[in-house]
Amino acid sequence: MRRPMRTIVAVANPAGRADALERVLSTLSDTEQTALVVLGSLTAQGQADEYRAVLRALGHANLPAFYVPGPRDVPLHDYLREAFNIEVSFPFLHGVHGSFAVGPGYVVVAGMGGLIDDRAETVRDEQDELRYPSWEVEYRFKILHDLKDYPRLFLFTTPPAHKGMHETGSQTLAELINTYRPQAVFTTGGPPRQERLGTTTVLFVGDLAEGYYTVYDRINNTSEVRRWESTKSAGT
Repeated sequence: MRRPMRTIVAVANPAGRADALERVLSTLSDTEQTALVVLGSLTAQGQADEYRAVLRALGHANLPAFYVPGPRDVPLHDYLREAFNIEVSFPFLHGVHGSFAVGPGYVVVAGMGGLIDDRAETVRDEQDELRYPSWEVEYRFKILHDLKDYPRLFLFTTPPAHKGMHETGSQTLAELINTYRPQAVFTTGGPPRQERLGTTTVLFVGDLAEGYYTVYDRINNTSEVRRWESTKSAGT
């Protein structure tokens, strides 16, 4: 039986760097290894072998893991095919793009990858750039009305707007957060940091390719930004 999701290790934009992901996982203490979150872009060039390597590294960690693709993870059918194949071998991996999964301790993890655009004229695209009109996210998240008694975590690769912080982003995502009140939101954009949006903790997860990852403690609602070094960098 898996431990409840207390500590969540989050990485963003691995861009095909399975070695970087493995390096991060190797530095964690046993008490920190309860769940993983990965926010795309999962690949650098949308290559199937890059999806395979990153997702297999997640699988070998033998931990519950939740992930969404980024705007560059196109065409989407390649991502979906690789996600399906890897989850057959590692059923504790969960792609939650436009969907949700229930983690240990009955924590609902829901997500939407790609670029979420609030403009009414936005054209949906899953071929050249992963891009969605904001109404689609609202529609997909309707299922959460039936899961209101569970703690929730959200995964986005588009940040929510935050008027108080004068930060741009999706106003629709900000409204969804206000409606469903997840405990925490993992997202990308700008330097790694922790903010508050209403009652929700918003964690901006720094790029793995730039040396950052985040460790989040659900129980204490605190986070720590960490750096990793490649073997090559450490030896120079």
